[in-house]
Formats: sequence, C-alpha cells, structure tokens
Amino acid sequence: MTRRSLLISGASIAGPALASRLAQSSWDVTVVERFDQLREEGQNVDIRGVGRQVLRKMGLEEAVRAAHTGEVGTQFVDENGRVVAEFRAGDGDSGGGTAEIEILRGQLSRLLYEQSTGETTYRFGDQIQALHDDGTGVDVDFQSGETQRFDAVVIAEGLRSRTRAMLMPDVRPHELGLYTAHLALPRIATDNAWWRAMFCGRGRMLFLRPDNVGTMRAGLFFLSDVRGLDRLTTEDTVSVLRKTYADVGWEGPRVLAEMDNGSLYLEDVGQAKLPTWHQGRVVLLGDAAYCASPVSGMGTTLALTGAYILAGELTANEDPRAAFGEYERLMRPLVTEAQRLFPGAPQVTMPRAQAHRTAIHAALRMASTPLARRLGKAAGRFGKPRSEAIALPEYA
Repeated sequence: MTRRSLLISGASIAGPALASRLAQSSWDVTVVERFDQLREEGQNVDIRGVGRQVLRKMGLEEAVRAAHTGEVGTQFVDENGRVVAEFRAGDGDSGGGTAEIEILRGQLSRLLYEQSTGETTYRFGDQIQALHDDGTGVDVDFQSGETQRFDAVVIAEGLRSRTRAMLMPDVRPHELGLYTAHLALPRIATDNAWWRAMFCGRGRMLFLRPDNVGTMRAGLFFLSDVRGLDRLTTEDTVSVLRKTYADVGWEGPRVLAEMDNGSLYLEDVGQAKLPTWHQGRVVLLGDAAYCASPVSGMGTTLALTGAYILAGELTANEDPRAAFGEYERLMRPLVTEAQRLFPGAPQVTMPRAQAHRTAIHAALRMASTPLARRLGKAAGRFGKPRSEAIALPEYA
C-alpha cells in the first residue's frame, strides 16, 4: 500500500491508542493536542472485557497492572463513616464494582503515548481551526496558522468536542442532569485501600479512592437542572461546591478544605448518541463519538476497543471511508450496551430524601451478603457482561 497521512485530534486515551496501533502500518500519523503537554490529571479508570483484550494485544496489560491504584473494592458508608455494605474487587476481566485492573487516567494516557511516540508526530499546544474535505483529502487549518493536507482525520476529543461541532453542528450531548467534581487530597492515617462512597441526600454523593502516588482521589457527584457550571471560573466553582456540600458529614469538611489546592476540575456528565460517527474523510472516536458517561464505567473500554477496531479497518481498507463504515458497524453493538444505564439512572441512584437513602442502604446490605453474591455469580454464567458484547475482530 502507498503511504497515507492521518491526523488525530486529541491525546488522552483513544488518540494515542489509535496512533500506537497504526505505528507499523502504511499510515503516517500526526496527533494534535490543544494542551501544551500530556494531561496528568484524572481519576481512577477501569478496563474490562474486550478493552482488556486490546491491552493484551498491545502488550500493555502487565504495565497497566503494575500501575494499579491498589484499590481492593467498594465500601458504602454513612455520615459517620460506618460501613453499610462492601464489595470486593472483581477477579476477572469484567466483574466487580472495582475492576481487577484500575489505573489513573493520566498514567494510562502516558503508557499509550510512550508506546506510540517512535512512529507518531505529536503537536502539543495547537488545535484544529477549520476542516475542508474535498472528497480526495482534508485540508486542515491549525490555530498556529499552518495549513496541512491529510488523507483522513480522526476527532478523538471529549463529549463536548469543539472540532466535532465543525463537522456536525447540530449534534448536542444527551444531558444526564449530573455534575462530577474531582480533586486530589493529601493521604492521612485513617485512609485505606477501599473506594469509600457516601450518599449525602439531596441528590449528592461523596467518595474517596486510593491511588498509587501517595494521595487520595476525592469525587463529588450532584444532580442539578442548571447547565453551564463547568464553564465557571475555578473560584466560582469552588464557591458552588462549598455551598452545595456545606452540611455534609464524614469526610466532607476535609474535601472542602482542599478545594483550592489546584487539582480541582468539574465535568457536566452526559452521553453522545449520534446517528453516525463519520462524514466523508473525517471520523469520530471515543467520547466525541459515543461517550457513555462515567455512570456506565465503560468509557475507557470503549476508547481502547474503538481505537483497536478503527486501526484494523484503516489498515485493511485502501479507502478510509470504507474503513469508517466497518468500524461503526462493528462497534455499534458494544456502544449500545455501554450506554444502557440502570433504569432511571443517575437520578434513581442519587437519593434526595432520607427514606430513599435508607432504602438504598437496605438494598446494598442485601446485595453484599454471601448468598446474594453467589446468586449473582450463578446468574452471570447465563449471559455475557456488557463489556463483552462483541467478539474482538482479528486483524493482520
């Protein structure tokens, strides 16, 4: 095959994974990233089912396992920190609230980046300003002022991708009415290796998770009908969060006291539900195409699997448009399963009233009993987990 040029916009998970898979192919790959360097921030992510199979094929499973956060499972606690119910981490590819493989998002991104750098050109501190697809190639205007022509372009950005808006201006995220805020905390003597979560009432949740760099990762989930909080200044975001969580017990005061430490970021949670993921010689990958939201626990698995399939199809097809069609056909069933949230989620899982919180605690206690766990494992033998909704294709 003749050498072809590919531009990938986004250097988080999906972009570097795709670049790595294309490293020894007929594609010359450039990755553009609007930040000046790799972003190290981010919470724990897990990798399940077909996503873990992709790691094995990339030769990265052991490196990812070595960077495990150390999380041993999930504990739900009350406002005094007493354990209501606990669930040990899964011991296979797909099971458990905490997966067998848990890693910080930034560390996974770096592993993928380092594997791809030998054959990939990275342009940090720049971004796409305009796209001009004439059917035979795509002329890309960069914010830096340069224009370059590529045979195909991949938009591997986030749920609210500005570049996707150039391609599909009518696309709007499917809003879930939920915000998540994250920050890192200094570790103290009472911290442990469990993911500890508390329902705070009034549609709020607070949790702490361990990492492998000597800190704890705090998360605050809260329901809101107001959109746009993610566009506030950091100072205003801190003010909103301190007011929202002012009456919360357990580790609430500790988390609020650390809001100004520079690690805080806020995300407006939603899903990307698009009728198509490609147009001409431009295609969407990862959250820009099919964000399932943090509520699903499938975002990283989708990003890795999508990158693997898209790379395989781009290598197998001379025409990238044919590759895009096959990629979408093969990925759709997995995305459909990943985006199917628990009925009524997230509202039904974020209690507002005390009676609702009491009912959820009772259900969690029942689900954590040995009998319930045995029944759950037995039921699991009769159907595949959603992270295994497709069989991973084999590519040369």
